[in-house]
Amino acid sequence: MSQENKPYIIVLGNEKGGTGKSTVTMHVISSLVWQGYKVGSIDVDARQGTLSRYIENRQHRIKESGLNLPISQHATVFRSNLESVAAAKEEEEIQFSHALEQHRDCDFIVIDTPGSDTYLSRLAHSYADTLITPLNDSFIDLDMLVRVDPDSLNILRPSTYSEMVWDQKKQRAMRDSGKIDWIVLRNRLASIHSRNREEMEKVLSALAKRIGFRLMPGFGERVIFRELFLNGLTLLDMRETGTPMTLSHLSAKQELTDLIDGLNLPQNLRDKRAA
Repeated sequence: MSQENKPYIIVLGNEKGGTGKSTVTMHVISSLVWQGYKVGSIDVDARQGTLSRYIENRQHRIKESGLNLPISQHATVFRSNLESVAAAKEEEEIQFSHALEQHRDCDFIVIDTPGSDTYLSRLAHSYADTLITPLNDSFIDLDMLVRVDPDSLNILRPSTYSEMVWDQKKQRAMRDSGKIDWIVLRNRLASIHSRNREEMEKVLSALAKRIGFRLMPGFGERVIFRELFLNGLTLLDMRETGTPMTLSHLSAKQELTDLIDGLNLPQNLRDKRAA
């Protein structure tokens, strides 16, 4: 498969749970499939399996309701149980390569990674064309990216996750001279302005320039996302299901539109594949 015709890979990653990563993942997938793209999804957090359960919930919803809902072509990759570290890494590399090969005819591949540091997670990061890191608007979550002085809020040094991403950027460059567009998503933003929000903005803006990511707003904190997951649905499916749209739904849908637009994804993949 030539470099020009390979699928564009979007990786969702961080090393902390509870940031809305799976919600963002399934809405990115939904947006792309509703646009008519052929999308492959890979869950390398198969033990937790949130993305895989979402796909299963969606398949069940389609079967039971007969709704015409687009869906991704899905694959899971489990961590190796081999005792030898070298052998385990080799097995995981083979499984991951096989999952990518399954999706070679897709326009996009969207990969969900675990909220912990694993070899599979690092491997997936190294294949990203776009890396999205959702982050709650709190200094607890910020600690995943950077150490800051508690008094001055000056940046002391990048944290382990930032260093890992930097390492995977180098791996990507060595593999195929590719680049990773890293986006940090300020997720679950409170609607009310606060001093904490202002201070987070200051630190993240300074950090973006220092270690090379783009800063974007994500989703607000909304109950609707939890309800949608159980039914395998997203905001973009509500017209198909005949669900009335509230003001909260409309606001969330606009947040999704802004997010997808801000990713700056390639728009001509179907034309290239057809050619």
